[in-house]
Amino acid sequence: MFWRCNDLFTPVGETTLNTQSPLPQQQATVKRPSLVGGTAIIAGTVIGAGMFSLPVVSAGMGFTWSLLCLLLTWFCMLHSGLLVLETNLNFAPGTSFDTFIGQVLGPRWNLLNNLTLVFVLYILSYAFISGGGSIMSQTLFSATGLELPPRVSGFLFALLIALIVWLGTAMVSRITSLLVAGMVISFAWSILHLVKGVQPALLLDIKPEYMVYSLAALPVYLTSFGFHTNVPSLVKYYGKDPKRVWLCLVYGTLIALATYVTWQVVTLGQIPRDEFRPIVAQGGNIGTMVAAISSHQKDALVLVVLNTFANLAVVSSFLGGALGLFDYIADKFKFDDGYAGRLKSTAVTFLPPTLASLVFPNGFIFAIGFAGLAATVFAIIIPARAAQVSRRSLGTPLFRVWGGNVLLNFLLLYGAGIAVVQLLATIGILPVFGR
Repeated sequence: MFWRCNDLFTPVGETTLNTQSPLPQQQATVKRPSLVGGTAIIAGTVIGAGMFSLPVVSAGMGFTWSLLCLLLTWFCMLHSGLLVLETNLNFAPGTSFDTFIGQVLGPRWNLLNNLTLVFVLYILSYAFISGGGSIMSQTLFSATGLELPPRVSGFLFALLIALIVWLGTAMVSRITSLLVAGMVISFAWSILHLVKGVQPALLLDIKPEYMVYSLAALPVYLTSFGFHTNVPSLVKYYGKDPKRVWLCLVYGTLIALATYVTWQVVTLGQIPRDEFRPIVAQGGNIGTMVAAISSHQKDALVLVVLNTFANLAVVSSFLGGALGLFDYIADKFKFDDGYAGRLKSTAVTFLPPTLASLVFPNGFIFAIGFAGLAATVFAIIIPARAAQVSRRSLGTPLFRVWGGNVLLNFLLLYGAGIAVVQLLATIGILPVFGR
């Protein structure tokens, strides 16, 4: 099993809290948050911009190779997220990466973790603002014929998300639950119509030479399964209840995996391989991708529903990512949880990526690809290393991920491999489809 939970334990070391369980009568009077909210945060964070980046980076390899990449990435990212949970549970709820990585691995590892984590969260926030502005502009144009500049729509989108995150985790949970419900409805409706246009010949177009394009795509796959910064937020939300957080991670990522597989079927099975080249050339932004899918449909309503789904997906994903960055900023700078403190955390969270989106409004795919390199460090390598050290120094009184050193070493090897292929793709040694 993935989780192991003890009701009582003896604290280990100075940094481990006394987490003796409440008395039975206390437990009966405390209403625990629903699993639905936490699962929605994880699923909503993972699903989102990745829905529209994955078909673009998968066009060169085709469906079969993309399915293998999805399964590998899901397995590795889920387990590295569980390792974050394992380490985080040795500290007080509300403690984020800056504190527990610093105390477990020391200042040098913590500096590396901080640099890569902040880089990924900011560059993904930039990507979400860029993608959100694109799809908002596309939606407005389709509905009214009015074309809003991407910079303006991106700024308005960022302002909306900032307000929701400032209101707190509970508000993010409620809104994300509604967004995910809307995503399920719009996605199901879209799939029922899009599947009619799937061509088996495109899905079964399997050639060994296509596999080479999967290497450069792996960092984008990794980024598209990112949720790790939400783990401390869920521990803060649920308290030291490892089973509930574990269930949120498993259910949320399984929902994302099933959604991604279905989406790959209806996109790669409908849009011919060569038609992805101009999408890549235009930066692979969400609005361009939605327009390409809709061009293969005769029903105009498909475009409306796809735009609805795209808006919901990007908002939910941005909310989850921004919440993780917000809690990290609050922990790092010790901003309080009052209105003034949350306003400071909100400003530090949203101003840098919003300004970047005003300068470079069309860097969606470029940003997500680069985020994969840094995400490898803080989402794969550091969680595995932190688990190795914390098991020796703090123990695992509440939770321990299965697999022992075999799993840890496999994840370290996977993380190092992703970093290498991203560097090779960046300097032009690995082929990238459409470039």
